[in-house]
Amino acid sequence: MASIGTDTYFAPLSELNASLKAREFSAEDLARAFSERLQQLGPRYNALALPLHQEALRQAREVDKELKRQRYRGPLQGIPYGVKDLLAFAGQPTTWGAKPYSGQVFDYNATVIEKLSAAGAILAGKLSMVELAGGGGYRFPSASLTGPGLNPWDRTRWSGGSSSGSAAAVAAGLVPFAIGSETSGSIVTPASFCGVTALRPTYGLVSRYGAMALSWTLDKLGPFAHSAEECGVILQAIAGKDSRDAGSAGKSFYYTPQYARPMKDLRVGYAPVDFAEWVEPATRPAFQAAIAVLKASGMQFVETKLPDLPYGAALSTILAGEMGSIFEPLIASGKVDELADKPQIAGLKASLELPAKDYLRAMRLRRLIQEEIGSLFGSVDVLLAPGRAGIASKIDQPLDRGAGGTPPKDPGFRSIIPMGNLAGLPALVLPCGFAENMPVALQVVGVPFSENTLLAIGREFQSRTDWHKRRP
Repeated sequence: MASIGTDTYFAPLSELNASLKAREFSAEDLARAFSERLQQLGPRYNALALPLHQEALRQAREVDKELKRQRYRGPLQGIPYGVKDLLAFAGQPTTWGAKPYSGQVFDYNATVIEKLSAAGAILAGKLSMVELAGGGGYRFPSASLTGPGLNPWDRTRWSGGSSSGSAAAVAAGLVPFAIGSETSGSIVTPASFCGVTALRPTYGLVSRYGAMALSWTLDKLGPFAHSAEECGVILQAIAGKDSRDAGSAGKSFYYTPQYARPMKDLRVGYAPVDFAEWVEPATRPAFQAAIAVLKASGMQFVETKLPDLPYGAALSTILAGEMGSIFEPLIASGKVDELADKPQIAGLKASLELPAKDYLRAMRLRRLIQEEIGSLFGSVDVLLAPGRAGIASKIDQPLDRGAGGTPPKDPGFRSIIPMGNLAGLPALVLPCGFAENMPVALQVVGVPFSENTLLAIGREFQSRTDWHKRRP
């Protein structure tokens, strides 16, 4: 086995792929190194749901045969990765992070896994998650079959939910990239807390066939990686039409940085109160410095307000109606009581009591929200906000604790996560500094299918900073 140094575990995908082509090490060497690292250190962060060591080596040997024949599939060929444990992988357990499903095995692969396999990527393991992706609401980070997700920057703090293992594994260099999911914040939050780059794609751009359903009209799958560039490469591989997903948008995605608009032509909508008052005081210098970097690139900053609409209530109602239908067998059987978090159990049970008229009213309100947000984007190209208002919480703290103090009168973009998910908008998370030795991040949100614009902004920001290269 060729020597794999520590730097390799944090190397860009392009560098790993070039080293494989140059035969500096084999795909089997690389898969073995990452797989062993994932098995050794994954439990340290409660990030590993299922190691796939032998399967990874088998896949890697096939890649080596291709490389020997100079059959090149693309930039992900030979690159190990991990997936959130809500994606089906044939013949292996898919637990959905929850005890009632600990023995669940499917006989097919999720579309995302099929697409990454076709690109030559190597699945090294399945990664931990909050049980049922947080369906029903949970109060403590311990709401997971594998225990609370621990942050690689400080294991007394949370790695975020519900894609806890995906973010932690990338941050700790256990896999070069990972796939997670978001219904309302489950990509944005862990990426922000763990200091990794991540992309929530437009609703319907990436097939969810083979993924656990929490909400048919809200769920999305997306990549966690070290840079915006890498997120673009991964998205190109996993996006596309899929007749097996009723929510598929029927669109492909091609990462085209060469056609990016000049930064000076972009109008960035933001709310100054977000960065001056809503975020925790310790994070404000990092956020202000990040805004200064973006302004120096020539972007035009425009003070903007979100339409005054009940985003959170609408999303909660839609989510309750859909997850109640999806998990009705679990609830009716009584096995829901096996979940780790009592508030989550109560939330799932309550979802069965939601009146149909409330769900339908929320869906009509959602249409209004989409129209209003569409109008808002007539005056700006993207929206900018903090990924989260503060750093990762301590793992023993309840997640519903208040921040304390008197909140600002101006709501700013506090509702950008539920708003963005209701409208099906893409979002890019960019590490932008530290507070109390913990990462903080920006989120950039665009109109549907504007991923290339978001990625261009991410590339520009990351060409001027090195926060995405920091290691725990």
